[in-house]
Amino acid sequence: MKLISEIVDHKLEYITEANENGKKAYKIKGVFMQGEIKNRNGRVYPMGILKENVEKYNKDYIQKNRAYGELGHPSGPTINLERVSHMITDLYQDGNNYMGEAKIMDTPYGKIVKNLMDEGATLGVSSRGMGSLKQNGSGTQVVQKDYHLATAADIVADPSAPDAFVEGIMEGKEWVWDNGVLREAQMAEYKDEIEKYSKKNLEEAKLRVFSNFISKL
Repeated sequence: MKLISEIVDHKLEYITEANENGKKAYKIKGVFMQGEIKNRNGRVYPMGILKENVEKYNKDYIQKNRAYGELGHPSGPTINLERVSHMITDLYQDGNNYMGEAKIMDTPYGKIVKNLMDEGATLGVSSRGMGSLKQNGSGTQVVQKDYHLATAADIVADPSAPDAFVEGIMEGKEWVWDNGVLREAQMAEYKDEIEKYSKKNLEEAKLRVFSNFISKL
């Protein structure tokens, strides 16, 4: 299995309102996940798989106030509490979309999100999970039944950028799922290719390695 992250190309709604203490409360709302549609990464999530995962996520995380999300594009499937910026408070089906709502927390990374919202920045959300993919007859990668949703929404600018991918490689690992245990697998070939290029040609090397990786998904 591999780490699977997906950005949703829908604009988020920003909500700010005064709470009982008179302070501003910040929320985001919009489409968090989509099924039965080929996304920007060329992958499709069957609705049955999403439905099963969302029901479990609601029960085990949202209802227990531990459905956290991070700011940025993490390279692994686990939640890093130091980077938590928001808590997902609602996730429900609307056709082939899963609509979500999250409150921005008063954590260090949450404060960054609040400042970005105040400045009018455009933000997106990206789901994160573990699973395997299988190519269908038309060449589309279909998410399989072993998929496990880690978080319904990280807050991102664009998680598909080569820099985010390369940052993960330079940490020397990709994530795989082996009988319920996360193990590290070296991506030495990609890392060596990037390291051998000078600073001048680094951007070109990043793009080439990223394109090569995407073509094999």
